[in-house]
Amino acid sequence: MEWFLGFGIAGLIVLALSLVFDGVLESIGGLDGFLSLPVIAGFVSALGFTGAIATGAAGAGAVVATLTGIAAGALVGWATWRFSRALLRDGGPPAPRGEDLAGTSGAVVTAIPAGGYGEVLLYLAGQPVKYAAKAAAPVERGAEVWVESVLSATSVTVRPVER
Repeated sequence: MEWFLGFGIAGLIVLALSLVFDGVLESIGGLDGFLSLPVIAGFVSALGFTGAIATGAAGAGAVVATLTGIAAGALVGWATWRFSRALLRDGGPPAPRGEDLAGTSGAVVTAIPAGGYGEVLLYLAGQPVKYAAKAAAPVERGAEVWVESVLSATSVTVRPVER
């Protein structure tokens, strides 16, 4: 039973070190994915503590306790791997970019003079964003406009919507 408790405690120590040093140990050992340190620590801890419980509480022999510990360790290792993948997943849509504005409509909030800049309110990923706007002809405040092109991260070229 002491061997199993030793495995369980060793697994917890490895887990604590992997959390404290946050990836440093993985970069040294080149371990990633299913062989990452948290997965290995979970496997070893579950094997050790399950083996100790099997021998101490159930009175199982070393072989049965080891097989039970391996099964529990595999389950905990797999669950740790799945959980870490879910936490690190890059799911969801990509972040919106300014180039996504071309072809969208908006409203003029500050009149656009001939040859100068005004301001338009556009919606980027559902959020209202104010941009500096330039147009070929003057555009009055409140007019609906289409974005023709993106000039920079904060400015666009627009044209009035003709109905």
